[in-house]
Amino acid sequence: MKKCYVFLAEGFEETEAITIIDVLRRGQLIVDIVSITGKKEVTGAHGIKVLAEKLFEETSYEDGTMLILPGGMPGSNNLNSHSGLKKLIQSYDEAGKYLGAICAAPLVFGGLGLLKGKEAICYPGFEDRLVGATISDKNTVFAGRVITSKGIISAVEFGLAIVKELQGAEICRNVADGLLVE
Repeated sequence: MKKCYVFLAEGFEETEAITIIDVLRRGQLIVDIVSITGKKEVTGAHGIKVLAEKLFEETSYEDGTMLILPGGMPGSNNLNSHSGLKKLIQSYDEAGKYLGAICAAPLVFGGLGLLKGKEAICYPGFEDRLVGATISDKNTVFAGRVITSKGIISAVEFGLAIVKELQGAEICRNVADGLLVE
């Protein structure tokens, strides 16, 4: 089975993280929720506490298919400050594995140079942090193995795009139908 890791940092955007996790699990993907904070309870940007399943430093990532970064502030900056996560992202890129980020979180990929020559999108106002990217006018963009998305409004679309890429059109359509997405 294909496995995705979703990373939570203090100040993450709760709606994006939970929506993405839910859509991916409906799409029959294994999703591990990982805290980069050193503790399993992570507080989102709006004060909602979420219990991660794993801690970053106690997790092995060799079996993963994709790494996913929810946005939010200061969550995206906190993700970007975690050197271990950035090394992991670079190793996934070098291995040809999938990477995803939504809202402000694509700034992590931009800072690592992973968006150069690729179409990408982010929350309005963070475009200058997508170094080398061609900024898209779409809500969600798959550029090779990297998917980026605008924000809360596109969280379901982002999740469905991942399901379609990793699980196929039929499973994606079934999930979309269950979510009443046309």
